[in-house]
Amino acid sequence: MNKFMRMIVFFDLPVKKKRERREATQFRNFLLKDGYHMIQFSVYGRVCNGIDAVNKHRERLQVNLPDNGSIRLMVVTEKQYEAMEILLGDYKQDDTPFVCEQLTIF
Repeated sequence: MNKFMRMIVFFDLPVKKKRERREATQFRNFLLKDGYHMIQFSVYGRVCNGIDAVNKHRERLQVNLPDNGSIRLMVVTEKQYEAMEILLGDYKQDDTPFVCEQLTIF
């Protein structure tokens, strides 16, 4: 019996140069096409049915790594993933977005 697992990819990629932005976009597009979904900015995850599927997608990930940057892969069981807590702060009136009017001088 296969056990459902989650692959979670964390990455920090340089985006200062045009080539770096293109590589970062290509990497994100690869993740989306390979069945990953965005959990947070620069954190993507996907479900796999067993360790064989994890190994297959790990190899695909390895082939599509950008030249530069920091990429991390964590594999957890579905039960461990379900135990994740989402922590949100309390919304306060002071948290309203700052709005300013632009002054134009001719």
